[in-house]
Amino acid sequence: MDTETVVIKKYENRRLYDTVNSRYINLDDVARMIRRGIDVQVIDARTGDDITRLILTQIIVEDVKEREFALPTDILRQLVLASGEASRESVATYWKAVSEVYQNTLNAFTRGVFRGRDEESAEAAELEELKRRVEDLERRLSEKRRARTRSKTSQSK
Repeated sequence: MDTETVVIKKYENRRLYDTVNSRYINLDDVARMIRRGIDVQVIDARTGDDITRLILTQIIVEDVKEREFALPTDILRQLVLASGEASRESVATYWKAVSEVYQNTLNAFTRGVFRGRDEESAEAAELEELKRRVEDLERRLSEKRRARTRSKTSQSK
C-alpha cells in the first residue's frame, strides 16, 4: 500500500493547515496521524521551508509536559550530546540503530509474553545481540567525538 504524504502548512499565527483534508489542525492531530502511520510533511507557509523536524520536536516536548515520557533521561542526554558534537550522519546512524533496537525489543517482548522456555532463550540471545550492537555504536560514536576533539586541539596549537 502506497502512503501519500500529508502536507501541512504552518502559518505565522502558529496555525497548522492540513492541505489534504482542507482543515486546520493542532499538534495532537499531527501526532495522531504519525501514530497511525501517515507520512507528514510540514511546510512554513511564508518561506516554503520544510519544518517537519521542528514540529516533531514540538510534539515530543508537549508529550513530556503532559505525561511521563517513554525515553529514559540518559538516552535524552545522549541525544543532546550527540546533536551538539557529532556529525549529522553519525547521529542519524546512531538513532536509526537505537530505534531498530527499541522496536525489536518491543516486538520481542510482545511475542515473548506467551512463549515457552526455548523461545524465551532465543529471544534473550537476540536481545543480548541487539544490546551489543547498540554498545558498539555508542563506542564508535564516542571514538569519533574523541578523534574530533583531538583534531581540534591539534589544529589550535
